[in-house]
Amino acid sequence: MLSRAREAPPFIVLPADPIGTDRNVQSEADDTMAEAGDGPREDDENGLTRVVKGLVELGQAQARVSVQDIQHALGERGFGPFLLVPAIIEISPIGAIPGLPTSLALIVVLSALQLLFGRRHFWLPAFLHQRSTSGERVEKAMNHVLPAARWVDKRVHPRVRWAAREPFIHIAALLCILLAATVPPLELMPFASSAPFAAIGLLGLGLMVRDGVVVLVASAASIAALVFAYLALF
Repeated sequence: MLSRAREAPPFIVLPADPIGTDRNVQSEADDTMAEAGDGPREDDENGLTRVVKGLVELGQAQARVSVQDIQHALGERGFGPFLLVPAIIEISPIGAIPGLPTSLALIVVLSALQLLFGRRHFWLPAFLHQRSTSGERVEKAMNHVLPAARWVDKRVHPRVRWAAREPFIHIAALLCILLAATVPPLELMPFASSAPFAAIGLLGLGLMVRDGVVVLVASAASIAALVFAYLALF
């Protein structure tokens, strides 16, 4: 049985995600005002750092951390974080757990499919919700990732917004599905599954923070990762 706290603290406060219910309802006035404020922030409390810190706090608060706990902490509005977080977990030391990369790949596929077909809320089956690991392991792994998250947050910000909207959102979802499909066989080779997950994480990050430059770079990285998977497997 899972050991859980009575209430998961609401530690992750994400910025509005473009991959949610109202992703296509943005006025020109909103874009103009947003562009005026675009640029790197000086603090370390941007989107990726908040996600990683939230996972650290989740590990501190609970003896066991399940996929459902992470979903509740992230919230239900946006899909960007549900592409990003599995990649963070897989690339972290937790990703060495046998079978975990394949489970994370399945979460990515389900997330991308729901994004592709325009679902308003993210859904996972019960058997994935119940997958869990120790809170201490989550805390240590995310503390390991935290410096890199701060570094990334200083360099990503909303820009080239047309690349973080449809049809690029659907292209990103398709790329995530293709990348995730390579993970089960790649898991048999040490660290090989980190290549597709790195590309998936970049796509999720770009969509979450509306950074079209990151989305375009991630698309190129996705093609490179697919070529790598083909060469490694065949």
